[in-house]
Amino acid sequence: MSQENVEIVRRGFAAYDRGDIEGVLELWAPDAIWDWSNSRGFDAGVFRGHAEIRAFWQRFRAAFEEVRFELVDVLEVEDDLLIVENVAHVRGRDGIEVQARSVWLVTIRDGEQTSLTLYQTKHEALEAAGLRE
Repeated sequence: MSQENVEIVRRGFAAYDRGDIEGVLELWAPDAIWDWSNSRGFDAGVFRGHAEIRAFWQRFRAAFEEVRFELVDVLEVEDDLLIVENVAHVRGRDGIEVQARSVWLVTIRDGEQTSLTLYQTKHEALEAAGLRE
């Protein structure tokens, strides 16, 4: 597994949890794609480029009192393609706390994240990557 790619993912998680959206975007290609169209909840859609991705994250963070992502596992399926299992820990403005598991299919090229696609299960992400469990 490319430790460099895993480190990019870890640094992105850490920056997001600090609320450092610009720090996250430094790890992303300017024309990156954030595909949240499989979301069962907040703001499903596809967002392209730093401006759209930034706006999505700002809306997402503003909707909740607290948002933190926990990295569960990273599986490299190709040199530049990773499956990232995670748990979102979210506390609403009403104090209700929830956890949401998801899996992201992440592409990294030349040290920059170029895409992220949200899936509800690892099986779906593996299938999208052309693999099976």
